[in-house]
Amino acid sequence: MTEPSAGLEQEETEHDVDLIHECVVKMAKEISDFMDITPDKQRMDSLMVAANIRNLSLLELFYTCVANLCKIMDGRGTKIPDEQHHYIEKDDYNKCIYHKRDMDATERTVIVMKDADILIKICDSTGDFDDTSEYQLLIRLLKERTIIDDDGSRRLRQKEEVENPSEVLLNPSDPEATFRYKAGGKHLGYVGNVVEAVGEKSSLVIVYDYQQNTYADNQFMKDYLNEKKDFSDGSFIVADGAYSGEENSRLASEHNLKLVTTNFTGRKPDEIYADFVFTDDGKYLIKCKNNRVPEDCIYDPGNERSVAYFRISDCEGCPYKERCQSRFLKTRVRKEVSWKSVGRAKQLQYMQTEEFSEYAKFRNGVEAIPSLLRRRYHVDKIPVHGKKRTRLFFGFKIAALDFQKLLDYKKALYFPKSWSIESRRPARW
Repeated sequence: MTEPSAGLEQEETEHDVDLIHECVVKMAKEISDFMDITPDKQRMDSLMVAANIRNLSLLELFYTCVANLCKIMDGRGTKIPDEQHHYIEKDDYNKCIYHKRDMDATERTVIVMKDADILIKICDSTGDFDDTSEYQLLIRLLKERTIIDDDGSRRLRQKEEVENPSEVLLNPSDPEATFRYKAGGKHLGYVGNVVEAVGEKSSLVIVYDYQQNTYADNQFMKDYLNEKKDFSDGSFIVADGAYSGEENSRLASEHNLKLVTTNFTGRKPDEIYADFVFTDDGKYLIKCKNNRVPEDCIYDPGNERSVAYFRISDCEGCPYKERCQSRFLKTRVRKEVSWKSVGRAKQLQYMQTEEFSEYAKFRNGVEAIPSLLRRRYHVDKIPVHGKKRTRLFFGFKIAALDFQKLLDYKKALYFPKSWSIESRRPARW
């Protein structure tokens, strides 16, 4: 299937159109119409998708990039210096990586780094290798993992000197793959995001997205809301706390959609802030929890906070004085609070309601999607490299999942007593 995927990749590169994504989303719309599923009840979740690459050590990474460039140079008839000729010899990888025990890995990496400098200068002098990925990847590696000191010498960067460590080159086989820690695990590759619509008898993935795994969940939500039109009254979408954010809530509200996030991220504010009253633009505090009105109030745009000043007599006997932690000055009391804190406090209150509990139960169902994609459709074993090609295969797997849901729905219609989801054989992709 690599040839069709290469053709689709070329189509996307030339016309900036992901044909598979368009096809799968359109198909999902037709299936959802048949299954009588509307987008009124939605839930969203993401999953890490492993790149089909090995996590190389720094020595292996430098060696592989240098050896790849040497082979290209040799294939084009460029003379390789005797000191670097061993990179194109058979079994040199094992000799360099595993057999030279008289030097530690850092010392060997420095030697390969210096060889890279020599080869880059040869390529620069001819100008014949600018169009090769091998040359460009070695340039990228030297830029990301080395630094040139004031005396003009090149050295390896210390760990704390590496810029954007999540986006550095991990393996030349897949230069677009990124690195991320999530849920206590280390992930190399990409991230998929799915939106599932839920009907009375079934559910369906109606939209998906696919990015490098450094892409934030709340950005997936933002992208989805920016692309959607208005929803019918009572529509909602439920996701975990990583999809939350003031802007996302605002966007959802603009589209007549209720956004519910089922857990809380970051520091929890005191719940008394839920009863603080602000102006409609969220800049100025009008009234505190104890129904006291500030004498003066200004907005600090740098910190996005309202700075309010109260009379000392208003705050001295306040039952919430210790929790409010306002600052007592000589003639008045200063209180800084942001509209975001108020919103987060209201979210904490809402999370204690029965309605929220029902939303949380509803969201749990979407966790089956990542599990199915891994167990049945082997999403972590995509046999190609690169974001565009792996995204095509991810789209194929979403299509297969939706087709299986359609088959389950049809069989349940025609054989309601003898058919059950548990009794069917798992499909293979």
